[in-house]
Amino acid sequence: MLSARYFLLLPVFWYCTGSAASEDASFGPLFHEFKLTLEPGNRTEAFAPFYYQQVSGDEGDTARLWAVPPVISRWKNEETDYQGFDFLWKGITYTRYGDEYRFQVLQLLSFAGGSTQSETNVHRFSLFPFYFQQRSKIPGKDYTALFPIYGTLRQRLFRDEIRFVLFPIYGQTRKRDVVTDNFLYPLFHLRHGDGLSGWQFWPLIGNERKQVTFKTNSWGDQETIAGHRKFSLLWPIFFDQRTGLGTENPAHQQTALPLYNFLRSPNRDSTSYLWPLGVTHTIDRQKQFTEWGAPWPLIVFARGEGKTTSRVWPFFSQAHNTNYTSDWYLWPIYKYNRLKSDPLDRERTRILFFLYSDLAVKHTETAARLRRRDLWPLFTFKRELDGRSRLQVLSLLEPILPENSGVEQNLSPLWSIWRSEQNPKSGAASQSLLWNLYRRDATPDSKKCSLLFGLFQYQSAPDGKRWRLFYIPFGKAKPADESGSR
Repeated sequence: MLSARYFLLLPVFWYCTGSAASEDASFGPLFHEFKLTLEPGNRTEAFAPFYYQQVSGDEGDTARLWAVPPVISRWKNEETDYQGFDFLWKGITYTRYGDEYRFQVLQLLSFAGGSTQSETNVHRFSLFPFYFQQRSKIPGKDYTALFPIYGTLRQRLFRDEIRFVLFPIYGQTRKRDVVTDNFLYPLFHLRHGDGLSGWQFWPLIGNERKQVTFKTNSWGDQETIAGHRKFSLLWPIFFDQRTGLGTENPAHQQTALPLYNFLRSPNRDSTSYLWPLGVTHTIDRQKQFTEWGAPWPLIVFARGEGKTTSRVWPFFSQAHNTNYTSDWYLWPIYKYNRLKSDPLDRERTRILFFLYSDLAVKHTETAARLRRRDLWPLFTFKRELDGRSRLQVLSLLEPILPENSGVEQNLSPLWSIWRSEQNPKSGAASQSLLWNLYRRDATPDSKKCSLLFGLFQYQSAPDGKRWRLFYIPFGKAKPADESGSR
């Protein structure tokens, strides 16, 4: 008598010998081939959920994907010249789009490069946070840095250029025309630029001034670059700054904690007393509202055309303006947001952050609707603007990391015990339970069902009906007009 393992391998032998060569294989989690429901293409799953491959898209725009969850996935699209792989989900990744590429290991070791506007490739190597290197045919783009000993960085860490020697003993940063020399960072720095000079001995005292300057923009018009004056003493206990000098909205702000803080400008006045537990009063003439906070931002009441808010944290909050609404009750138990910005109207309701989320987006011109519901860790349901929909049970990371392709490719197959998909444009629909232990595919012209590793199979097509029991065909195929309704 055959053991169970040999019995389960029987469908594979049957398929390989050609008995099912003309049809998609339907052997449940062991081996299953089927057409994609939501887009043109085909997918093969074997030893589910530990292997799958699929080819999707129309001719001339074909995307290929294969994966061994949760170990590795690889994808390629020849039309867009995009490809890559992901090993142990973000552990090791490689992506290439045209001439641009990036390879990284645990976000610590990385190689990257690509073409620049001068059509010259640059190549970067990093061993974070110790070594950084870039090479290019343009000498001015080369740099090398061995942290903290000596080096130069360009276009990194939100700065145009960074230089350092035995950091934190000395470091220099440049952002546009502003150059800051740091000595024993962050204790002392000198700063200079176009009309700018300043110094700071943190946190004791600092002073900085910038004159009003001008520049010519790309249209040939002269623009004003605002000036400022900033002074601090025992930061953040006291500081006084004047910004926007030379513009239509110069502002004066002064703070002496915890006594007071005030801001005065043509557009906005705000005054706070006894921060952080005192009272804040704001008059915003530009956005047209008046606001009281006691203490801000825990208890806030604002009224005006630009903003209406009633908030007593953590009990309730109601806030809205012409385009945006934000409400919550017993934060973070219930939260609601709505943003109306043509052509989209977006609403989202959440309970306990990611425990439950309901997102609805409406296209105001076409009336098309997108809907996504997540109930962690039970399910995720999504209906696209074109009507295509998908339901997945279980959903362990999708509510927390929505629209994350790495999760969808490498991890979702492991816990997707139920999948249901519908495509109203093509009329196709499919359902899968326990990685195709039960699977049903339907189109307007055909139906196909497989159960228990393909022990039971049923298929209905225009040329007739077929069914199999224990991989043995039974019955007789009949023309559709003789077999009646399917």
